[in-house]
Amino acid sequence: MSAFSGIRGAVSDDAGISHFGDPFREQRRLAAGRAIAPLDDRAVIEVAGPERLSWLDSITSQSVGRLAPGESTELLVLDPQGRVEHAAGVVDDGSSTWLIADAGDADALAAWLTRMKFRTQATVERRDDLTLVGFVDGASAAATVVAAALTSQGAPLIWADPWQHVTAGGHQYAEISEHPGAALAWRVGILTNDAAAALAASLDPEAAAGLLAAEALRVAAWRPRWAAEVDERSLPHESDWLRSAVHLNKGCYRGQETVAKVHNLGHPPRRLAALQLDGSDAVLPPAGSPVFAGDDEVGHITSAARHHEDGPIALAILSRRTPVGDLTVRADGIDIAAAQQVIVPADAGATADIPRLTRLSRRPEAPDPRSTSGGR
Repeated sequence: MSAFSGIRGAVSDDAGISHFGDPFREQRRLAAGRAIAPLDDRAVIEVAGPERLSWLDSITSQSVGRLAPGESTELLVLDPQGRVEHAAGVVDDGSSTWLIADAGDADALAAWLTRMKFRTQATVERRDDLTLVGFVDGASAAATVVAAALTSQGAPLIWADPWQHVTAGGHQYAEISEHPGAALAWRVGILTNDAAAALAASLDPEAAAGLLAAEALRVAAWRPRWAAEVDERSLPHESDWLRSAVHLNKGCYRGQETVAKVHNLGHPPRRLAALQLDGSDAVLPPAGSPVFAGDDEVGHITSAARHHEDGPIALAILSRRTPVGDLTVRADGIDIAAAQQVIVPADAGATADIPRLTRLSRRPEAPDPRSTSGGR
């Protein structure tokens, strides 16, 4: 049970506390930095030991070998074909590296890391004695969580979501001058369960927000997450995840060859798009709802939310060849009109200017020396 479930108005589901009675009000306060959101749908993995950073650098998509204490980033674990298997936020404190993963992925990620240790001087432990709390930096909520967060070497353990900017070694496919992610200074504090209980007991109910509010801000920022945008086919390029979770110039790691080939020589087979949904029927399509261009099914919804300013919005993974323009989402037997905003364009990738070699079969034949003047 969540430490925050005793707050007035708390409504929970299997993931955690969905809201505290008024999701739109909570969302506005969360966006303004005046509320905090318990993130019971996420978990913490601690990686400790002197070789932890060089080891994580060698097996994941991100360059973390020289991660400084207090610095935040994000990593992916890819399979040999470059598909996304696991994802985690990362913050180091100088002695441990803290991974923040979706709860549905945490056990599998911890197990995979444990299998990959071999003789590496590192330990891996899922920390069920810790609670995660999300907030937007810059106002009263930040001070509340910072004061309650677990400290290491005198500093609070706070993960700063790198989605606000294109990280070093990363690449953005979205062709937009003002990316919506730049406006979301999302932070996650790591608290002991006891500290979380004390915070919940002292928290003004007006300063509490549920997962519905946090998800609406994420969807509006076009921010992918493992629990929603990842399936068995997902490449990081498809959801613009090269922006924050992939370093294109680091050393070898599993799946790197596919990452490089798609980015430099080809195009991702699918692409993420943002949808503005018609709210006339008051139906919010669940994840998996099919998306149509005319009569052709071209993809599916990955996330949907009701935003306090934009109304019903969604993220959808579409075929690369889906036309740019209005689409239709089908949910509960109702067709919902959807205005499409391209996130990953169809021609994403193919960024390298690589000289093309003449095929051997097309090379001009060398002249016969016997045919030249003076050869006779």
